[in-house]
Amino acid sequence: MATKPKNAFYAQSGGVTAVINASAAGVIETARKHKSKIGKVLAGRNGIIGALNEDLIDTSRESPAAIRALMHTPGGAFGSCRYKLKGVEKGGHEYERLLEVFRAHDIGYFFYNGGNDSADTCLKVSRIAAETGYPLVAVHVPKTIDNDLPITDNCPGFGSVAKYVATSMREAGLDVESMAETSTKVFVLEVMGRHAGWITAATGLAQERPGQAPHVLLFPEIAFDEPAFLAKVDDCVKRFGHCSIGVSEGLQDKDGKFLSESGLRDAFGHAQLGGVAPLVANLVKRKLGYKYHWAVADYLQRSARHIASKTDLEQSYAVGKAAVELAVKGVSGVMPTIVRASSRPYRWKIGVAKLEDVANVEKKMPRDFITPDGFHITAKCRNYLLPLIGGEAFPPFENGLPRYVRLKNAAVRRKTKTAPAP
Repeated sequence: MATKPKNAFYAQSGGVTAVINASAAGVIETARKHKSKIGKVLAGRNGIIGALNEDLIDTSRESPAAIRALMHTPGGAFGSCRYKLKGVEKGGHEYERLLEVFRAHDIGYFFYNGGNDSADTCLKVSRIAAETGYPLVAVHVPKTIDNDLPITDNCPGFGSVAKYVATSMREAGLDVESMAETSTKVFVLEVMGRHAGWITAATGLAQERPGQAPHVLLFPEIAFDEPAFLAKVDDCVKRFGHCSIGVSEGLQDKDGKFLSESGLRDAFGHAQLGGVAPLVANLVKRKLGYKYHWAVADYLQRSARHIASKTDLEQSYAVGKAAVELAVKGVSGVMPTIVRASSRPYRWKIGVAKLEDVANVEKKMPRDFITPDGFHITAKCRNYLLPLIGGEAFPPFENGLPRYVRLKNAAVRRKTKTAPAP
C-alpha cells in the first residue's frame, strides 16, 4: 500500500540575498516533481516565526510561471527573520510548538534556507524530531553573502554580492580618478562581513593593474594598524593622485574590538555593526588632510539582482534542488555543498556535508589570500574569486526598470488551538 505523501516546510532565514529566491524555486519546482513523496510545500511567513505562529503559506497556489519568476527576483519572497531558537534546555517549548504545527499540517520535510545560525537551527530541529520519534527529514539549504560557511567551496548569495561590490568599486574608482586633481582624493567603500573578509576581498577584483582602485583593503582578519594604514594611503595619493579603500564593517583593532561596534546586539546575539567608513575617512582627513568621500553598500550589495552573477544564480537553484533530492531519499541532518572540481576552466558539482560539521563554524579568509602587508588580495585569492562572479543573468525589464514577481502568498488555514508569537 502506497504511503501518503508528506507536506514540506520551507523557510528563509537571516539576511536575504539577490538569489535566495532561486533556492526557493529549486525547492518548490523539484518538490513538485516528486508528488509521490511530497504533497504541498508550505512556506513559513517570515522564516521560522511562520512555523511558531502557524502562519504558513500554500505555495501550491502559485503558478509554475510565478515560481519560475523567483529566479530573477531579489529579497525573500516569503519573508525572512533574525530569530534564534533557544537551546533545547532553555526553550523546549519552542521545539514542542514546531512539532505540534508540523503534526497538524502533516509535515514530514523541513528545509531551512540560511547561514550559520540557520544550520544550527536545522540541526536542532533534526535532533529533536529524532529524539521524540517524529518522522521528519531536515535539510539545510545554504545561503550567506558572507561566504563563511565551512566545507562548501563557496556560499550561494556571495557571488552576486562580490560582482556588485567589485563593479561599484571600479566605477567609483574611475569617478575619483577623474576628480582627484582638484577635489576628492580618497574614497572609502564599506561592505558587509562581520568576521570574514570575503566581500572586502571581492572589491579587490576591480583592480587589474597597480594604480587602479581599490588601492587599499582593510580585512577583519588583519588587525587595524593605524600608522601603517596612513602611510599606505599617503603613498598611494602621492604616487597615483588618489586612493580608493575597501573596508569591512567588521574591521578590528589589535585587541579584537570592532572599530564600529555600537554596543547593540541583533536577534542572533551578534554585535550591531556599521559606520566604519566614516571613521576611516575622518582619520585620513584628520591625519593627512586629504578631501574624502565615503559610501556604505549596506542593503544595496545584497539586493542588487540587476547585476547578479550567473554562476551564483545557478548554484543557488542547484542547492535548493539538491536539498529536495536528498530529502526524498531520507537523508536528514545534512546540507548540500558546492564542490569546486577545477578553476580553469571553472567546474563545480554538488556535494553533501553533515550539519554537525557546519553549524556555528565560520570560514575566514586564508592568510595566503591576503598580501604580506595585509592591504590587498593575492593572485591565489583572485583565482578563487573570479569564477564566482562569472556570467550575467539580467532580469526582464519593463518601462526601464527590472520586473520582479510578487507571489500571492495565500495563507493556510490554522489547525492548532494555540498560535503564540515568539
